Amino acid sequence: MPRAPRLNRTQAAALLMAGLGVGSLGMGLLGGCQPRRETPATPQASNRLVVASKNRIDTVDPAGAYTFGAMQLLSAIGDPLYAIDTRGQLEPRLAVALPHVSADGLTARVALRQGVRFHDGTPFNAAAMVFTLERFLAIGKLSYLLGDRVSAVRAVGPYTIELTLKRPYSALAELLSAVNLTPLSPSAYRTHHRSFLNNRFVGTGPYRLSFFTDQQQRLEPFAGYWGAKPANGGLDLVALSNSTALFGALQSGEVDVLLSTSLEIDQQAALRRRAAAGALREGSGPALEIGYLTLLTDQPPLNDPRLRQAVAYSLDRATISRRVTLGLRPPLRDLVPPSLKGADPQAWPNYNPAKARQLYRQAGYCQGKRLSLPLTFRSNVPADKLFALTWQAQLRQDLGDCVQLEVTGMEATTAYRQLGDGAFPLILLEWMGDFPDADNYLVPLLGCDQAEGDRCRKGASAASGSFWSRPGLQQELERSAALAGPARTALLRRIQRQTAAANPYLPVWLVAPRAWAQRQVSQPRFDGSGRLLLQELSKP
Repeated sequence: MPRAPRLNRTQAAALLMAGLGVGSLGMGLLGGCQPRRETPATPQASNRLVVASKNRIDTVDPAGAYTFGAMQLLSAIGDPLYAIDTRGQLEPRLAVALPHVSADGLTARVALRQGVRFHDGTPFNAAAMVFTLERFLAIGKLSYLLGDRVSAVRAVGPYTIELTLKRPYSALAELLSAVNLTPLSPSAYRTHHRSFLNNRFVGTGPYRLSFFTDQQQRLEPFAGYWGAKPANGGLDLVALSNSTALFGALQSGEVDVLLSTSLEIDQQAALRRRAAAGALREGSGPALEIGYLTLLTDQPPLNDPRLRQAVAYSLDRATISRRVTLGLRPPLRDLVPPSLKGADPQAWPNYNPAKARQLYRQAGYCQGKRLSLPLTFRSNVPADKLFALTWQAQLRQDLGDCVQLEVTGMEATTAYRQLGDGAFPLILLEWMGDFPDADNYLVPLLGCDQAEGDRCRKGASAASGSFWSRPGLQQELERSAALAGPARTALLRRIQRQTAAANPYLPVWLVAPRAWAQRQVSQPRFDGSGRLLLQELSKP
């Protein structure tokens, strides 16, 4: 088979955003997701659950997966070396302790759990982990996650692996919590060591995958699992075509659990009210997804720093959060989620129309001349259009003699393809890191491989559509990755303050995952990476 294409960080950023695509499954599939009735249901079979979302999954191969839905599925059928628990604390899973790092920070050894077997019975050991990591480095669509930081991996004992780092990296254990790096059975993937296996998965997780299509996956408890057994008798994960279908399926009892992914805001609010009234059970996870505006900094009109600062002071996040998201997405003034180390919740300026007017005037506006500011929103994301119209009305009311927002909708996938071409003076996007660490938010937006002064010619900043950099920024990002503790936190905050002063991006809001379950199902809980703990769901 042909070798699968790898992506660099720039290409992968576009893919990750494109991963918000939705399924086209109709309601009729639900009937096919119920337990078979040919024989009387056992107690375990009667405890099967249907979990619905809008997450269409094109591949179950960890090297090829990048969407939220795929990561959610992989978290149930695979195990990472480390995991972030419900309290946000790092814990070993298939590793038995944190990495042992050499004095120079360039070599790390990880001791592995013994007595673990893959779903096909193959033993898990250092050779299997090396096989998995080398395969991911060779063909992974997000191979930069590992490849930017690790140059080689080898087994130095039956249950010990050694990683050679390109430079010291303090968040190595957090990186190894990425579900893309879940170990795979070398026996099952022998003929796919350099190609994707999209419709089958053989890992070590609490469930084994017994059926897969892009719109339905059937999960059975893995009898040989090394850890705590699932609390349910199995799961059917289904994708429905739209928010109304999802909402109706939960209301009618056709599904047991519903994930908030892509569910419209008013329907989320309605489910929250039902949960508050005791009709449903609700759970929420850590807010790790950020919504932000990208400003094109190397072309008029926003190549003028005064105008970018004026726009920053023109953004009334509190009103937007209340009117657009009904308070479900709190205002955000930081590129790093507040729950992560290195966050600076007040880095970006708050709404101040008086300061905005002063800056617009300095740039030659508000005196019979209005700045025409083009904003692109993703037409297939309902909250985006509401944001655009709400902000447009707010600017018309408070600063209408200075600035006029011209809003245009564009289908999301089309927009992502054009982002790195500098096509949008202003566009609303979102980002969620592959693992919860500040480095995984700042580098994908600010990293730059080739810079000329304040302009990024090549790298993540260019791919993200801002094209902004500053002398020494890339070196500071690399240095922050090698630091730990208060020194790292201080540097990360300084990077954000300096970025906020230039305003190539404007954080808008923070998004937390939510799930709702029927009354007879246990309350949904999320881990520290924002994934629903499927194995905990049960019908008590």
